[in-house]
Amino acid sequence: MSRVFFAPGRVNLIGEYTDLVGGLVLPAALDLGITLDCQPADAVELRTDRPSAGWERYVDAVERELAACGRPSVGLRGSLTATLPVGAGLSSSAALEVVVALGLCAVADFSLEPLVLAQALRRAEHAAVGVPSGIMDQAASLLGRAGHALLLDTGALTYEYVPIPDALSVVVVHSGVRRSLAESGYAERKRELEAADARRLRHVQSENERVAAVAAALRADDRAALGELFRAGHESLRVDLEVTTPELDRLAALAYDHGAVAARMTGGGFGGAIVALVDRADTAAFAARVLAAYGAGGRAWVSEASDGARELRASGR
Repeated sequence: MSRVFFAPGRVNLIGEYTDLVGGLVLPAALDLGITLDCQPADAVELRTDRPSAGWERYVDAVERELAACGRPSVGLRGSLTATLPVGAGLSSSAALEVVVALGLCAVADFSLEPLVLAQALRRAEHAAVGVPSGIMDQAASLLGRAGHALLLDTGALTYEYVPIPDALSVVVVHSGVRRSLAESGYAERKRELEAADARRLRHVQSENERVAAVAAALRADDRAALGELFRAGHESLRVDLEVTTPELDRLAALAYDHGAVAARMTGGGFGGAIVALVDRADTAAFAARVLAAYGAGGRAWVSEASDGARELRASGR
């Protein structure tokens, strides 16, 4: 009998690039993700319904990292299916790492605490593609909770859950500009932060303050504050960190023009998507209006803050 696992992608409400220097982040797991249907085998043999260049490198790196953590050598055969778009800034690579890790751990009767596993998977991503990413993506995929954002201190590795008001939904709008962090200026921004570049550090310092303020605004359902804080966050990413694009800037502006409570770029930038908080009763119409105004190339997903990675069921095969 095979077993079925699911790992969600994540959308980062606010706290961009802060996890590179141990700061605060506020992501939420999505109801979009990657599913693995698997069973024990002599070797690791996986296939996917949506192959993308280099995905096997992530699988190999996860297997090696778990072995270094003490996982017994048990193979895995299975298939991966995805509802999560690649290159949209929603952490498809982390979802892949997490779901493969769940399967590998399950067939070997091996387990790690969620944040220990997140650290191992962060190392696996570094080994796979050489991108010096933070721990947020893996942690959000593992620790997500339905209806909540995850307020994570990436330095202290402590976290708490922040409820998202019931009347708000999450809408992700893709610019049509697909990007890969390995091929963008992401690593350069990390080097600049480590070198204490004044303008880059100003973004991180102000962004940490915004994360705490957004958490408070969500708890209070203060829509005016959410709008102001998201605007300020996007402007800081545009001016101080210089990671937005004209398409992302335009989408954020269109989101406000068409009724978003709050909107900004999400993810590593240099392409990808914006995230908008929208009145639940208006989500479908909002997405249609923004896409019509934006034109060709755009795509939108209405999602909810969802539970983190988990076993779904035994498939009976």
